[in-house]
Amino acid sequence: MATARTPQGATGIRSGSGRWTGPVRAVGRALHLPFTGTARGIRKATHAHGAGESGLGKLIELHAVNGAGDLMITIALASTVFFSVPTDEARGRVALYLAITMAPFTVLAPVIGPLLDRLPHGRRAAMAASMLARALLALIIASAVTTGSLQLYPAALGVLVASKAYGVVRSAVVPRLLPPRFSLVKANSRVTLGGLLATGVAAPIGAGLHAIGPRWPLYGAFVIYLWGMFLSFTLAPKVDSAKGEDVALLAADEGHLHGPHRQPVKRPGLRTVGIAVTHALGANAALRWLSGFLTFFLAFLLREHPLTGSSAAVSLGIVAVAAGAGNALGTAVGAWLRQRAPEIIIVTVVAVVLGAAIVAAVFFGAFLVACLTATTGFCLALAKLSLDALIQRDVPELVRTSAFARSETMLQMAWVLGGAVGIVMPLNGPAGFWLAAAVIATGWLTTVRGLLGSARHGGGAKPRVA
Repeated sequence: MATARTPQGATGIRSGSGRWTGPVRAVGRALHLPFTGTARGIRKATHAHGAGESGLGKLIELHAVNGAGDLMITIALASTVFFSVPTDEARGRVALYLAITMAPFTVLAPVIGPLLDRLPHGRRAAMAASMLARALLALIIASAVTTGSLQLYPAALGVLVASKAYGVVRSAVVPRLLPPRFSLVKANSRVTLGGLLATGVAAPIGAGLHAIGPRWPLYGAFVIYLWGMFLSFTLAPKVDSAKGEDVALLAADEGHLHGPHRQPVKRPGLRTVGIAVTHALGANAALRWLSGFLTFFLAFLLREHPLTGSSAAVSLGIVAVAAGAGNALGTAVGAWLRQRAPEIIIVTVVAVVLGAAIVAAVFFGAFLVACLTATTGFCLALAKLSLDALIQRDVPELVRTSAFARSETMLQMAWVLGGAVGIVMPLNGPAGFWLAAAVIATGWLTTVRGLLGSARHGGGAKPRVA
């Protein structure tokens, strides 16, 4: 009888298990669907219009991961250096942060590009190394946050250098992954927009992690950067190709030897391709200075004098959202305009920012502060995309990717200078905005004639049609 009951019991167990398998699988599919559906939707968007076949879609996803990781670091550092102490002490700590991290960074940044130019066949490895370095530095910063150790500052400098290295390599990678009938400006705008959207998604996650503890956003950054390290190696192998590339200089190099007889040939640089690129770079530097200035000036101003009816944290959040939304909208509009007249666009957007700064200085108020930050974000994105278009049009392909790296280094240094001025500026809103208007006016007046002159003469060679 025992022998007879055993198969029956076994059969009963199997049938009972079978009765539960269907519902369990259905529940699993229901829980899994939002994640798989979202992943498929993201993949479809990033791989649209030939970006999947060319490999650009993978770079968009990698840049999104990069943006999310950098935001986690920013949240952790802001809460440690800025929000945790009184305003007067915070200004000193932020100034110390800039002195210890940004000042060496401005010295190191011009060196990063030339060093990476010498490693053109290891771009995927360089991007992966940047991700791994930031992952490990995030753990060091997490330890410093709890102990109050000064190792926070050199670790933060390391994060900035690694992030800059990633940006330089990314600039060199984009031209290698262009889909058919894609302009470089359109590809850059899509990559940038992917990063902006990722930071928008990561912001509430980072805030939630910070609510658990000040170290948790850094742990989140560690995981995100490790993910980015593995994604770097999924990029198409052609990004490691350096065929047809050379190094861009700010001035022509008369002593460059070329050819079988080693004859000296002038190597093209940013100053040898016409006035449009250099004037556009100057106008962009003025806007990037304004971005750095507003970042730090408003951070302290709104902490002492929040927007009407809001707390300091809410006021800063409103301004940050306005700036991010403006930047995202400018990136989208820039791709849509196809940059048919980049000089005119730069002249126009700088004039718009100048007008917004003057209005905000005269009629200082909460609404106009938000409008100025949104306008700055919008115009900064359009101006940068227009600068990219001019570099694509006027800089020879031989040195184009290197020229992008050099221009980004100069713009980063302008942002640091603006941030330093924003820290030491007295907390007087109208006075700060009048200073901002004066700097923008100087940048506009010194570049408008050269840009309009270039536009009237048709610039250089036509860019690739978007």
